[in-house]
Order: sequence, then C-alpha cells, then structure tokens
Amino acid sequence: MVFFKTAAIAALGLLGAMHSAFAITPMPSPMPTKEVITIGYVKVGQVSPLHLVEEELKKMNIEVKRAEFVRYADARTALISNSVDVSVVGPADLAIAASQGSKNIIGLSGVAASPKYLVVKKGVTINNWADLKGKKIAVAPGSAVWFAWAMTLVENNIPYNTFQAINIQGGGTAFVQALKRGDIDAMLSWEPFESQVVAEGEAYFATNLVDYSKSKAVGQELGLLAASGESYAKRREVIKRFMWAYLNAEAKLAADSRAFIAAYSQYTGLPAEITRESHKLIKLGGVLDRDQVARLAEASFKQGVIKTDVTKEAAALYDDSLAKEIRGR
Repeated sequence: MVFFKTAAIAALGLLGAMHSAFAITPMPSPMPTKEVITIGYVKVGQVSPLHLVEEELKKMNIEVKRAEFVRYADARTALISNSVDVSVVGPADLAIAASQGSKNIIGLSGVAASPKYLVVKKGVTINNWADLKGKKIAVAPGSAVWFAWAMTLVENNIPYNTFQAINIQGGGTAFVQALKRGDIDAMLSWEPFESQVVAEGEAYFATNLVDYSKSKAVGQELGLLAASGESYAKRREVIKRFMWAYLNAEAKLAADSRAFIAAYSQYTGLPAEITRESHKLIKLGGVLDRDQVARLAEASFKQGVIKTDVTKEAAALYDDSLAKEIRGR
C-alpha cells in the first residue's frame, strides 16, 4: 500500500506556524543529479511525518522508494544488509546490532515520546502491582515496549513471573485480536493499537499502575530514525535531505493537531476517531541521545537481552549531528 499519497499534501494546507522548538534551517539545494532513496517504514503513529516527505524530496531531486516492515527488528535487518537507505527502528536496535558485530547502522535521531500504560481488557482490574498476580499479559519479547516494561519491573523490585507472559509475534493487530478474543487480560503494545482497543471500548489504560516509559534504563523514546552505515558514509548529502524533509514535516505536524491527525490516519489507514485519541499521547520530537543509547545497551547486557557488553560500541553508532545541523543547534 502506497503511503506517501499525493493527497497527503492537502494536509499541509492545514498547517500553522511552527513552534520555535521545532524551527529548522531552510531547505537544502537540490542534488545536482537525480538520486533515489529507499525508505523503510513501520505504520506507527510516532513516525507519521514520513507520510509527508516525498514531495519535499522531489523538490530536492530525490525519488522515493518504499519498503514496509511489520517489526522494527525486520527494519534493522534491512538496514544492516543495505536493503534500505533509511528506516525507523527501535531505540535499542543500535545495541542489538552492535552485539551482533555490525557497524552498518547509524542512528540519526529519535522521533517522539509518550507515556506508556498497560492496556487492560474491560472487566479486568489492574490498579496496582498486586493485581498483576496470575494475569495473562501479552508481550512482544525483545521489543522496545517489552524492554521498557521489564526494566520498570526491575527498578520497582517486581518479579517478572508475577504475571503470565503470553508471547505474541508479529504486528500490533495480533495483540488486538488476542485481547478481543479474551485470550489475554492485558497487553504491552504500541500506538495506534493501544488507543484502538480503548477507543473501541474493549480496554482501558491502567493509569493507576505505572507509566512504564519512565524507566531510567530505557527512557521515553518511541523510535529511532537510522541509516545504513554504507549509505551514511557514501550518500551523506542524500541522507541529509531526507532528514530535512522529515524534520520539516515533524515540525509542521507538531504545530497543528488537525494536520497530525490527518497524516496519522492516511499513514496508518486508521479512522480519525482512533488517531484523534492516539495522537494526544504522542509528543513529536525525539528525546533520544547518546547517553540514553549507552544506558540501553548497558541494561540490555545486564538483563541478558544481549550477551555482550557493547555499551561503548552502541553509543558510537548514534550520530545526531545532521539533525542538530538542520535544527540550527
């Protein structure tokens, strides 16, 4: 499904003045010869700005090709193998790549933050840690949300076996289906699937429990824009223009809720009544930095998620200099 639809440009007509925190430098000059960039994407709300980059890149003499992934892990593999030039991946993917001995991935910038609460099926009560006992909670093992939850348990001295973890592979739709069938009591998922089941009256956010995005080890970052190491080294000017197009769209969507909701709906294919609720939780603009990448890698090693301590190596794979340049910092 083509997600960079021409119709998305209409959303730009809704955009107001940009908040100063999102001000960016003027558009770079066009590339001297036509270039092609392959963009990997996952249909999650925090990277809705990807929906609006194509027209801007055309102005800079860059044609876009697209590759859709269901999981961040698949996108990471595509970057490392040079199947795509840039993609969104998980914040911990630099540590995972480094533990596999790869340096062919460069983190460019975080994308957004949001509070994270356990999503609980209607009729099930989870208000405190004691309420977790015996509950069936769906998790995506190894995912960013799973790790944030696991580290929150560690930081609160809650044994992981307090509840029954139900491992679910694949995209967020599988979580939604499991909850609706009654196979699980709660789920650790991501947007827009969290807000989808809440908006449909199937579940609620357990706000009385804990905001598990506040784990010190993991932090609030929801995603990571990354480039293949080879593309970053050999096609830096193309990557720079992609980053400008993304940050330009990010700034505009952050300044206009209506435009954000519209782009979010077009990007994910979800109705506005769902994206309208979901977008309220997402604060566009990355919060990831090199220190957080290092903390993620260190915690991943200490908790046995990865088998090698690659704290320094993972941090070295994060380079947000282009983002800072474009933001004039």
